Amino acid sequence: MKNYIKADEWNIIEEGFDPHLNKISESIFSLGNGRMGQRANFEETYTGETLPGNYVAGVYYPDKTRVGWWKNGYPEYFAKVLNAANWIGIEVKIGDEILDLATAEVSDFKRILNMHAGYLERSFTAKLKSGKTLKVKSTRFCSIADDEVGAIRYSISPLNFDGKLTLTPFIDGDVKNQDSNYDEKFWDKVSDEISGTEAYIKLRTKKTEFEVCTGSNTGLYKNGQKLDINPEEVRREKFVGQTFVVEVKANEEITLVKIAANLSSENYAKESLLKETKSVIAKASAKGFDTLLKEQTEAWANKWEESDIIIEGDVSAQQAIRFNIFQLFQTYTGKDDRLNIGPKGFTGEKYGGSTYWDTEAYCVPFYLATAPQEVSKNLLVYRHKQLGKAIENAAKLGFKDGAALYPMVTMNGEECHNEWEITFEEIHRNGAIAFAIFNYIRYTGDESYLSDFGLEVLIGIARFWKQRVNWSSDKQQYVMLGVTGPNEYENNVNNNWYTNILATWCMKYATEAAKIVETLQPEKYNSLLKSLNFEQKEFADWADIIEKMYYPQDEKLGIFLQQDGYLDKEQVLVKDLPASERPINQKWSWDRILRSNFIKQADVLQGLYFFEEDYDLETLKRNFDFYEPRTVHESSLSPCVHSILAAKLNDEARAYEFYLRTARLDLDDYNNDTEDGLHITSMAGTWMSVVEGFAGMRVRDGKLQFNPFLPGKWKSFSFTIGFRGATLKINIAENGISIKNHAAIDLEIGIRNQFYKLAGNTELEVNNAELV
Repeated sequence: MKNYIKADEWNIIEEGFDPHLNKISESIFSLGNGRMGQRANFEETYTGETLPGNYVAGVYYPDKTRVGWWKNGYPEYFAKVLNAANWIGIEVKIGDEILDLATAEVSDFKRILNMHAGYLERSFTAKLKSGKTLKVKSTRFCSIADDEVGAIRYSISPLNFDGKLTLTPFIDGDVKNQDSNYDEKFWDKVSDEISGTEAYIKLRTKKTEFEVCTGSNTGLYKNGQKLDINPEEVRREKFVGQTFVVEVKANEEITLVKIAANLSSENYAKESLLKETKSVIAKASAKGFDTLLKEQTEAWANKWEESDIIIEGDVSAQQAIRFNIFQLFQTYTGKDDRLNIGPKGFTGEKYGGSTYWDTEAYCVPFYLATAPQEVSKNLLVYRHKQLGKAIENAAKLGFKDGAALYPMVTMNGEECHNEWEITFEEIHRNGAIAFAIFNYIRYTGDESYLSDFGLEVLIGIARFWKQRVNWSSDKQQYVMLGVTGPNEYENNVNNNWYTNILATWCMKYATEAAKIVETLQPEKYNSLLKSLNFEQKEFADWADIIEKMYYPQDEKLGIFLQQDGYLDKEQVLVKDLPASERPINQKWSWDRILRSNFIKQADVLQGLYFFEEDYDLETLKRNFDFYEPRTVHESSLSPCVHSILAAKLNDEARAYEFYLRTARLDLDDYNNDTEDGLHITSMAGTWMSVVEGFAGMRVRDGKLQFNPFLPGKWKSFSFTIGFRGATLKINIAENGISIKNHAAIDLEIGIRNQFYKLAGNTELEVNNAELV
């Protein structure tokens, strides 16, 4: 665990330059706008350890699978969001010396991520080997007001010398992914162009043939006055730039402003990409850096108005929740239903930037409450568009009759993960996708989604589960063999409780959804069933499985079992595991992990979180108290679920402990893995820990309900949510809860099982003394 980020309510601050922490900081200080993003690499040359990363949403490469031996059904590739052209580059030369923080003596280094306004600022003083010393300050952002535009303002002041300063802003397309399986570069050059202060390069991905045009326009200023300098053109392999040479005196300030744009063939015809990029650059350049930054600040102010969580009395917790919200909105804006949320977003290469079940289980609740309804709906439509591929994926594994198996990892709907226990066994992802449909409709009341999109997906998923179970003559029940749950520290197990319970729930919900659509739109219902070759007997088959499914449990302990035989393992608690042996995924052999009882994330508790209404508090407590001490939380998705369940059980200490762990997972590098990117999808779990955990927010029977408590370290906390057309500001303090309705919509609100009328444009205040 690291602890070098300074506490601040609105800023992420690093003081002092430690090259050993640089890759971690490159992740933490990443920027994005939903359409493109970048790690916090330096603009100037840096020959130290770094992970360069510039990414364009939706553009990927099918990197050929690299496995020692092949199994039938293995995907042929792992899809990867590509490290795209580096548009931030500025080579800085003082005389003949190149500015490089790996070789210079660095002082007064400070890096600030301003989350309120959405920009990254960095400043430092560098003493070169010659003794020349200069001061640098840079500011950059990826605009969410215009998500094809990025901008940099880079200022240099010589402190103890006069001389020649050479600046070469460039675009470098000769890049590769560090996780390239065969050290292959994935881009070919299509064309380039340099015209005065403008530079453009158009690249094409191999195989997938996406094209991206990256352009820039550069202006140079001395002490705030624009210089009229004709730069020298620079061209190399997939590299374009300009060189500006200027004479400077001590304490003069030279500022380079670079306006850039990334446009892809996902949004424009390939033949017009260059023309469109020039147009975007011209419009952005006409506005200028200050106006672009003003628009960025205003756009972020609107985002925060919709989604901010305010914590009074705990700066560390306040900083953490805002950091998580900030990174989520940098990653996904919901404007495009072809896009989704990679576990690392735009902050690193791990997991390939592909879509996992994390989106449905963790991100959908966040966007349901903090963004317009269309945003979360687009996440569901993304899966509907890929239903055909899900049916193909199932067919490759021998399933038939329209059974759908959604991929564990995907870009285009086709499975592209190549580890046996995940690709073929971690089938619980199907259940998460069905649950997201249920969750969306429960929250929004939009039952029309079922007839338009949802029922077709639910039937495909239910058909899969029907074929995936088998009848056990020994147990006289249906069983499910050879699966892996979310706890990936146990592979190829039989009767994983979470997977079994999800399977039957999916069949129940598909049956209920069919009845809803039949009632609302009978003609559409009949047409859909006909197109799916659906027979009424399928409902009876599902009902039989629902009635006769086997669920492993231990009656003596009163718990549900992770899977058959879990109690055969030696039962050791995490508290008895030496710190020197953690994280076990970095210290133990895989064989030892699989034989241990230690849990990466508790499958049973994930199921109890989804379906808590079906279980009493004593059942929840028994299972929580059993599994929590055995869980090592080496999945980023684990702590938030524990926090929410602990809050429900009024276990304030553990609820708060797990909140801090999930909230500061990346800021404090809990699992020693922040350097390869942030855990974007688990950041939504941080929001869930506050809103569903401490505030106890649920939707039951179409009504919002709260069961709040205030963590001991907090004086109060408040948050804003959207719910069925209303915008609500909820404040929870020591004396009670207040809810302000900012819309002309009347609501009924539940607070600790008591219901209150909340008229439009009014405020409800309930003191703790009034609550039972």
